[in-house]
Amino acid sequence: MNTATLSAEESNTRASIRAIVAGLCASLVGIGLARFAYTPLIPSLIGAHWFSVSDVIYLGAANLMGYLAGALLGRPLARRISARTILRGMMLLASLAFFACAFPLSVSWFFVWRFLSGLAGGSIMVLVASTVLPHVPLNRRGLAGGAIFLGVGLGVAASGTLVPLLMQLGLQATWLGLGVLSLALALLSWKYWPVTPPTGTPARTAGTTHLAPDTALGLKILFMQYALMAVALVPMMVFLVDYVARGLGWGTHTAAVFWIIYGLGAIAGPMVYGALADRIGPALTSHLALWLQAAAMGVMILSQQHIVLMLAVFVVGTFPPGIVPITLGRLHQMLHNDAAAQNAAWSRATTVFALFQALAGYGYSWLFARSGGDYHLLLLIGAGALLLALLGDGVKKVFGGKAAPATL
Repeated sequence: MNTATLSAEESNTRASIRAIVAGLCASLVGIGLARFAYTPLIPSLIGAHWFSVSDVIYLGAANLMGYLAGALLGRPLARRISARTILRGMMLLASLAFFACAFPLSVSWFFVWRFLSGLAGGSIMVLVASTVLPHVPLNRRGLAGGAIFLGVGLGVAASGTLVPLLMQLGLQATWLGLGVLSLALALLSWKYWPVTPPTGTPARTAGTTHLAPDTALGLKILFMQYALMAVALVPMMVFLVDYVARGLGWGTHTAAVFWIIYGLGAIAGPMVYGALADRIGPALTSHLALWLQAAAMGVMILSQQHIVLMLAVFVVGTFPPGIVPITLGRLHQMLHNDAAAQNAAWSRATTVFALFQALAGYGYSWLFARSGGDYHLLLLIGAGALLLALLGDGVKKVFGGKAAPATL
């Protein structure tokens, strides 16, 4: 191998690493911080009399609504401009939202900025993988996908560690500090995005990719499974701190420790699942992850031992960011060598996920109130959603090849 070849390989490797770093920064800002940093701030928002309890819940939903809007708009915007420009812009928008939230001018003002932060996160989720992964060698895409969405886990961990530290300076200073961090990450990644993103104007319009019957059925089942995963992850994502503090009666300090453990799981999840998908395939990895999550939720229902619950919470924490590289890998496996179809399918999967996550958030909150605060009921529903998702693999084996052709 000559020097020129080695130099080209080194250059490509560096470009891949830079693109992955940009993706990690984007998921950290748009999803990790913009969504999860709000959870530990809720008591302070109420205690400082910025908003009432009902307003805080309403404002929390604004981010999920914005996420759904971003999932729907991200890809069309990228066609008109470019994925690179949209990703840069959305990171700046998320940063600006943090600065704006430092000034509680009104509920409407706060709602708009929480909605816009969610819109940034949804757009980033739709675009970041399809912009970065084509610049990564095929046999490393599972691990690379995990590295990109490691940012989500880092955001969860930061919400349990960085936010309490910033809160020592005050609530307003915390919002400003999160804005400074997000802006720094946006500027760090500014030049790292690939110059020619594959999500630009497609060679053909959406809806013209003809799918074989087996592939069409497989995609429908995958979308259904991804929706059920969204339903399953909401209980612990929303109610974990409250469950430990009030449900188990262990207090807020212990609850904060459990949230940090959840965050550590979220850091490990994308990399572990992504690397495993490279070795044994994304489909088998998905199957194992679903069983593992169902078992962990079962443990949380049956046990009240500190160490046992800590291990279960760590496993549950791997799931929200970990299922992203797995699902991406399954889509790429089904639609191999068709970037346009992969991007369209991922956009649809993200939209389905966002919709069911938002619906589940409202549904679990309603059920929690009506059941008198029955945390175990929520866990049972989450575990049931995982078991239903597992049935999807059996459905494909029974009906594979019998479905009608479809377009994407």
